[in-house]
Amino acid sequence: MKLDSSIAAIVTGGASGLGEATARALAEQGVRVAILDRDAERGQMVAGEIGGTFASVDVSDAASVAAALQVARTAHGQERICVNCAGIAWAIKTVDRDGNPHDADAFSKTIGVNLIGSFNVASQSAAGMMTADPMGDDGERGLIVNTASVAAYDGQIGQIAYSASKGGIVGMTLPMARDLSRSGIRVNAIAPGLFLTPMLQGLPQEAQDSLGAQVPFPARLGKPTEYAALVGHMAQNAMLNGEVVRLDGAIRMAPR
Repeated sequence: MKLDSSIAAIVTGGASGLGEATARALAEQGVRVAILDRDAERGQMVAGEIGGTFASVDVSDAASVAAALQVARTAHGQERICVNCAGIAWAIKTVDRDGNPHDADAFSKTIGVNLIGSFNVASQSAAGMMTADPMGDDGERGLIVNTASVAAYDGQIGQIAYSASKGGIVGMTLPMARDLSRSGIRVNAIAPGLFLTPMLQGLPQEAQDSLGAQVPFPARLGKPTEYAALVGHMAQNAMLNGEVVRLDGAIRMAPR
């Protein structure tokens, strides 16, 4: 897929972090980008800066996703690239030190946003892509990139809900790619390690440096632009399909 003004894209969680970097990188290539996020103020700001469109969305709600996609498609036409970066992370143990079990609502919320949210957006986006004309010699119609995490493999203490949600994304990558292969739609996932997202940016510099030093090489936190670069490569390399790519500097997370 050639990245230019003929291509439309949607990026959930595009108001900040990995999603924002991806939205900006795609826009720099001329792609028409719609940012789907709950943060309307920042989402509209970023969309304005990149010449894109903003749509408010709760990815865990299928009707909200449908409405947001309608906004994006009215502005830019059918998206050919769908990148899911929306997500939440809470640190809660299976049983806390006082003997209380993990809050069931918090677990469900994490699954609802991270896993079901990614599924809602990906499946609805794919349904739209299937109606579009094929592109290029391979007859490709689109690309879906979901965001997993190294926590899917190396979940730490207190990450049971988060790890389960990201493990689900890993698990649905290949079957979704197989489901959509006849329609020329590719599906991949990226599993980032320790990246300089808003959550880590809120930590003191000393703490950021300490986390970065845990990465074998390069011994630093990942840059959101590096995530965005991989999305761009996935778009342009048609043989990347059904893959979950760890983007982590070879780190394997310790229990805590």
